[in-house]
Amino acid sequence: MTRRILVVAHNHPALHPGGTEIFAHDLAGAYREQGCEVLFLGATNAIHRQPHPGTALQSVGDDVVLWSGHFDRFHMSQIDHYGTLQDLATLLGEFRPDVIHVHHLVLIGAEFLTLARRLRPEATIVMTLHDYYPICHHDGLMVRPSDRQRCSGASPASCHGCFPEIGSDRFLLRERFIKTHLAAVDRFVAPSRFLRQRYADWGLPAEKIDVIANARPSQEPAAHRPGDGRRTSFGYFGNLNPWKGVLPLLQAAQLLRAAGEREFSLRIHGGAPFQSEAFTTALDAALAGTEGVVTHCGPYRREEVPALMAEVDWVVMPSIWWENAPLVIQEAFQHRRPLIVSNIGGMAEMVRDDVDGLHVRPGDPAALARTMRRAMDEYGLWQRLVDGIADQPSLAECAGRHLTLFDSLKLAEAA
Repeated sequence: MTRRILVVAHNHPALHPGGTEIFAHDLAGAYREQGCEVLFLGATNAIHRQPHPGTALQSVGDDVVLWSGHFDRFHMSQIDHYGTLQDLATLLGEFRPDVIHVHHLVLIGAEFLTLARRLRPEATIVMTLHDYYPICHHDGLMVRPSDRQRCSGASPASCHGCFPEIGSDRFLLRERFIKTHLAAVDRFVAPSRFLRQRYADWGLPAEKIDVIANARPSQEPAAHRPGDGRRTSFGYFGNLNPWKGVLPLLQAAQLLRAAGEREFSLRIHGGAPFQSEAFTTALDAALAGTEGVVTHCGPYRREEVPALMAEVDWVVMPSIWWENAPLVIQEAFQHRRPLIVSNIGGMAEMVRDDVDGLHVRPGDPAALARTMRRAMDEYGLWQRLVDGIADQPSLAECAGRHLTLFDSLKLAEAA
């Protein structure tokens, strides 16, 4: 069946290479390879581009980006009804998609769902839930801003506790506003069972949320470092921010060095864009305290991942928030690298403790240092975990599962 699919994300990987944008764009390419006509629609604002006169729509190669400088982040609302929403309506009318696959609502706006349902009533609308933005006003982290404790559920009263300047009545209206527009979605996709349960607890119908794992383009595994002795090279991949656990990781490296461990190395791959001065100052101080064993290699491009993986034995992901389905985990497994991850959220679901990786308590540098020491010292552990890594789903298989879902929804509607 030939399908015309509109893939929608909250940015474009050429402008902001975040995990959701990368996966959404790769999946759009996989749809195209399976015979579909596909248009990728991202969004941006003045951080990455300036507006063009006369239209909110711009181009990045063959893709379209929406310039969205008038966006209400609290309600996830596109407030420019007379400009931006009209341009989106024009795009829907000209492309005429029969499937609309939405990956995020930031910058696009929750109203897009209702607009698409009104203008394309026969289209199938599917939304992948990549994080907790609709649930949590704190950048979708479900972490309390005051003490950085993880939150297990949202309510108007508890959200008011996190943001005392915002009344609980406004949080109630926010929830109802977002859920009203989410009602236009035919089916939701969650890349992890953990995230599915979070949304079911929030009130989305569990029977409308399917679990389909993300996937990465196929890669030849990077060769392992030579030698069969201690495996002492660790790598961190991803943006650096307070929630990714890089500061506890650097503190763990300091503890190992203070205990006399000199053979290990830790390579930090990633930048710290748009972070507060307080965080970057703390990061610089932590890096200075690990000189000789830690190398901050800076940001990296996707095509560099195989070469960077070749330099490490272990990949460490010590996030302190409820990660959903990090692409770094799949990339590490593609390259046959076992992981050390926090034992929470989608990380604990994707990495099996003592099978293909090791779990560690989040935000605990001493526990992380002990786990890293075990990784280096326990004879045969690294090879056993490498042997335990299962084959990862291919991007083509992932696209095929989505296309099967789209077809089933079309058949159910016809029946």
